[in-house]
Amino acid sequence: MIQGPDNSAPSNPAFLSTDFWGGSSKSWLCLVLLLAACLGFYSNIFNLIPRWEQREESQSPEAHHLQDQPDSLPLSQDKHTVVLHRLLLEKTEVSEGDCHMDTCKIPEVPRLVYPKAQVLQPTRTDVLVMTPWFAPIVWDGTFDSAILDAQFRNITIGMTIFAIKKYTVFLKLFLETAEKYFMVGHKVNYYVFTDRPADVPQVPLRQGRQVVVLEVRNYRRWQDVCMHRMEMISNFSRQRFLHEVDYLVCADVDMKFSDRVGVEILAPLFGTLHPGFYAADRGSFTYERRALSQAYIPRDEGDFYYAGAFFGGSVLEVHRLTAACHQAMMADWARGLEAVWHDESHLNRYLLYHKPSKVLSPEYLWDERMLRRPPYLRKLRYVAVPKNHAEIRNR
Repeated sequence: MIQGPDNSAPSNPAFLSTDFWGGSSKSWLCLVLLLAACLGFYSNIFNLIPRWEQREESQSPEAHHLQDQPDSLPLSQDKHTVVLHRLLLEKTEVSEGDCHMDTCKIPEVPRLVYPKAQVLQPTRTDVLVMTPWFAPIVWDGTFDSAILDAQFRNITIGMTIFAIKKYTVFLKLFLETAEKYFMVGHKVNYYVFTDRPADVPQVPLRQGRQVVVLEVRNYRRWQDVCMHRMEMISNFSRQRFLHEVDYLVCADVDMKFSDRVGVEILAPLFGTLHPGFYAADRGSFTYERRALSQAYIPRDEGDFYYAGAFFGGSVLEVHRLTAACHQAMMADWARGLEAVWHDESHLNRYLLYHKPSKVLSPEYLWDERMLRRPPYLRKLRYVAVPKNHAEIRNR
């Protein structure tokens, strides 16, 4: 290489270009590749950071509840219903889909021996056993109690009973007969709503069953007690029932159990055919017919007439029903309206447009003094107690 007087590289531009792209090209190429690799590495790192944060957020309880909300939950639901649904998810045990394939355990059901169902030989042909929307109508002979008890193991059923004013006189017979016939073999919480806690009787209970006294205010008229019953069930469903029971059965206290009432009634939402209208046409139903009322049902609509004395379902569905009925009653109240049969009218409106998943036959609600028992009514499971309405209701 020709050097200048000071042994420095010549200043010829062509030489500089040749030296840059010639002798040092490998070094520069390695440097460029190393820089590109570093940039790619750090770019991936920065992309991973928000993903990791998002993953951590998705694993938090709050995000987990939001992600797990079902698509069926309407966007119009109020915040209380959303909160209630989140609590329901917290209460639910880990499902099979949440565990590893190798560690999941399928719940075992006890071995049972029972006759095979005959597809071409229905057990009942004298009564309707299925609604047009494929909800079963429960009659004696349409179910096997042993099979159902095995399927509904390890659940707790809550029953709401309102004993306001003198209605406490019915509690003893109600609880005694319930202990004999209601959900035998299952855990039960009897929620007694009353303004007279001291009058709640002490009744011997089976193991796993308890009476829970909930003190509430009374009202001047019995109609107001009926109207506010929906409000109280809705509020307590959100506040405590969701944490304590799996299903709610809402029953009138001036009744008694006279035959077995078991888990065959349980469903997400069930209603009971009113004993006075189960065989009547819809034109005879005593629906609310005033169009201004929130309970209004036109004369050309209606499936059945449901009784307000016996309904229920899952805690979430009962909360939705009672909250909707209470809101509708408050809307009527603001207009100076009161539905013809109070909470029962609003219950019928709700069940018309939110079809129950199971319907109970009149076996589950009957009045022997007022109605003649037909031959197809094989059992009377829950019956009215003779009483003087005028003496009891407003005192």
